[in-house]
Amino acid sequence: MFKEYYADLHIHIGRTLSGRAVKITGSRNLTFARILETASARKGLDIIGIIDCQSPDVIEEMSNMIEQGELEELAEGGLRFQKTIVIPGSEIEIYDSNCQGPIHVLAYFPTLMKMKEFSDWMHKHMKNIHLSSQRIYCDGRTLQQKVYEIGGLFIPAHVFTPFKSLFGKGVHRSMMEVFDPQLIDAIELGLSSDTEMVSGIRELQQYTFVTNSDAHSLGKIAREYQKLRLKQPNFSELKKALHEWEGRTIVANYGLNPLLGKYHQTVCAKCGEQLKTDATSCTVCDSKQIIKGVATRIKELSEPIVHGRERPPYIHQVPLEFIPGLGPKTMERLIEAFGTEMAILHRVTVEQLEQIVPHKIAKMIDLARTGQLGIAVGGGGVYGKVEIEQNNN
Repeated sequence: MFKEYYADLHIHIGRTLSGRAVKITGSRNLTFARILETASARKGLDIIGIIDCQSPDVIEEMSNMIEQGELEELAEGGLRFQKTIVIPGSEIEIYDSNCQGPIHVLAYFPTLMKMKEFSDWMHKHMKNIHLSSQRIYCDGRTLQQKVYEIGGLFIPAHVFTPFKSLFGKGVHRSMMEVFDPQLIDAIELGLSSDTEMVSGIRELQQYTFVTNSDAHSLGKIAREYQKLRLKQPNFSELKKALHEWEGRTIVANYGLNPLLGKYHQTVCAKCGEQLKTDATSCTVCDSKQIIKGVATRIKELSEPIVHGRERPPYIHQVPLEFIPGLGPKTMERLIEAFGTEMAILHRVTVEQLEQIVPHKIAKMIDLARTGQLGIAVGGGGVYGKVEIEQNNN
């Protein structure tokens, strides 16, 4: 019997239990334990990928939680915490002689033992195994082969962002410049793109797309995620869904309207002015420091494709925290009434919302979860925003 499960596979750890930094730019309260509690009790996620589990301190925390009975290792891979399954993983930076620039990738493993084996191997090729997203001193294909050898999953991360990504910085035209295309399990789109935007990139036709939060704080967990059709939430079933084997699949991707993404539009790096896609200098300050937007880069890589791959819907959804007027106290009332954010976004009717919050807020939530809010475009590291005036009409 198939069921549907919600998954966010890209969540960072800010600090260890002892306070040691893992993701330096991550929130201090973004610990392994707090992530589990938030994802399960507040967000309502069924599967989460925590991608800084290569840190020896984090491995020790996970081991202690297993010994204490707080985490349960599953026979089919993954670790159960209450109603949520954890897939341990790591984000890694590649910058070898074949790269135009640095590339971030995600690797996931079925068990704590496999994660530790990978961490021990990486420690020999990395300066600081304790920190997130560190550069590994081997080529991309060697890394892929090691992940495959240990039984892991390999996914290029946020592949179009202007910095530290496969197409945004890493390669000129093709992933084959750096990677073996046969050892890629899926492609992570990133916050400034969606399925329709990238439908003209031929070499991506063979892969499923995932869309994840890349959360650096507890509040950002599940700002993007996917709905999976599986028999059970575990590592083995996740792998089958990524490859669309035996009826398992991604049912839908839920993500920000790409206009909200902070790298969607081409901008001047010096003054922040939004520029035309073919601009070579700023029309305001004459600077030639241009940050090429995701939309521009995707157009460079695209071509007409007559019979493209059928894909699940990509549903534009504004996270609840982006909604004007929906403050922390109102959000707490909603959580108290309906349990989790997944319930609010997917199962609660407008009429039920209006029993807890004013009609205006209930309407805004409904527009947010169906992608109908007006958006001001983002770019150059600045997020887009919901335009209140348009949505009050």
